[in-house]
Amino acid sequence: MHTLFSRINNLSALLSSCVMGLLAAIAISSMLQTFIAPPLPQGSVQVNSVKVVPGKGRNHKYEHARIDFAFDADFAPLFNWNTKQLFLYLEAEYTNHKGVKNAVVIWDKIVRRKEDATIKVTGKKVGGRQKYAFKDVHGFRDASATYTLRYNLMPHVGALVYGVAATSNATVPFPPMGATS
Repeated sequence: MHTLFSRINNLSALLSSCVMGLLAAIAISSMLQTFIAPPLPQGSVQVNSVKVVPGKGRNHKYEHARIDFAFDADFAPLFNWNTKQLFLYLEAEYTNHKGVKNAVVIWDKIVRRKEDATIKVTGKKVGGRQKYAFKDVHGFRDASATYTLRYNLMPHVGALVYGVAATSNATVPFPPMGATS
């Protein structure tokens, strides 16, 4: 007959096959839900003022951009049974006078609950010695930036989903050093 070891082996093989089949079904349903009809969050981004000030590092000088911005967006449609968390970030994209294209994160937030998914930020200032310093070694001369609110949806099972929630209506030029726009 069958030994105790062979019976345990058969039972564990059956259970692991069932678990793998369940995980495959969850992954496929997650992928179909994400890619067939992805929800699109709505929002707006506006930049109230931009100021460029000088800065000095150990071996070089650079320019800091101090930005006053506001935005609002509703990310609640992105939350479903498979959403673990959202990583939200505001990105400034610009090309400096040497032709180098840059994308800089100037604000971020992690949202873990649907109740916290409606984000409204007003009068937020970035620059100086905060979490994200917005600086350039070559300077911001003759440059203008586009500000985009982006998200990264992290599911429990499946692929990461990246998207755009809002973009500033126009590019915002950097003023000369010391001036405010």
